Amino acid sequence: MQKILITGGAGFIGSNFVRHMLNEYKSYRLIVLDALTYAGNLENLADVWQHPNFIFYKGNIGDPDCVANVVQNVDAIVNFAAETHVDRSIHGAGNFVQTDVYGTFTLLEAAKKYKIERYLQISTDEVYGSILEGAFQETDPLRPSSPYSASKASGDMLVHSYYVTYDLPVLITRSSNNYGPYQYPEKLIPLFITNALENKPLPLYGDGQNVRDWIYVEDNCKAVDYVLHHGTIGEVYNIGGGNERTNIYITKKILQLLDKPESLITPVKDRPGHDRRYAVDCSKIQALGWKPQVDFEEGIAKTVHWYQDHPQWWMALKAKKADFQAFYRKNYESS
Repeated sequence: MQKILITGGAGFIGSNFVRHMLNEYKSYRLIVLDALTYAGNLENLADVWQHPNFIFYKGNIGDPDCVANVVQNVDAIVNFAAETHVDRSIHGAGNFVQTDVYGTFTLLEAAKKYKIERYLQISTDEVYGSILEGAFQETDPLRPSSPYSASKASGDMLVHSYYVTYDLPVLITRSSNNYGPYQYPEKLIPLFITNALENKPLPLYGDGQNVRDWIYVEDNCKAVDYVLHHGTIGEVYNIGGGNERTNIYITKKILQLLDKPESLITPVKDRPGHDRRYAVDCSKIQALGWKPQVDFEEGIAKTVHWYQDHPQWWMALKAKKADFQAFYRKNYESS
């Protein structure tokens, strides 16, 4: 593989993956396609913009002509492009179906037409639904609980069908919750870090006992790279950090690291269909030779420091983007 199309490459995980790949593979040429919706941000790629092996195209994965224009010249596709926020899917599922399902279909059709060597779908552990004990394996049934996770599960099934029906060389990764630099400040960790830095309330859903397994974004990027190069065609790989934490633990940890009072914690009404616990069995990818390197205590400290050191990045998003302000008022301030 010499030319790789990375869709959604201006987003949180996608931009970190671009950075990782440029550092790891000096001969690879990376083509990024991103629609630059609210969570896509060219500032996420500012440090690689002038790199000789980097090209950016603005476009939507649901546009067949746009997709054909970039896919016909690449060897592999890594599809990060997605609508990803559960809260937004609850209040408006249409964009999720359009991007996560139809957009995936458009990419698969182009990959089939132009005989792409590898197609890697980036998915989520949320497609399995909630689990109170144990951990989900890749062969477990999908039981998504939100329009977001349902749209991702639908995309996964489309990808698998193109492997079975058309022998398309596909792979799927399902990662646990990512955190780290450049995450749009609507998700729990960046929202709570930035709110605490501004001495604003931290809107904690329900009793705060919901459990997630957290993986530092650089670890996930290394895992995706590993699956792209060493994964078995047609297979799914769970990716987890082995760092299960409750939301209340994370909230208090952020306040502790920032030396802020716990009085900033503001309980709000729980969201509909809020899964209690996610957990994935990662033995399959670990058998390939990958394992996470960053434990949660190290990763959350690094993340807090990054947001402390980059106020211009997140303050611009929170202060100037009407989309974020309207979403925050609707879902948190009125709860």
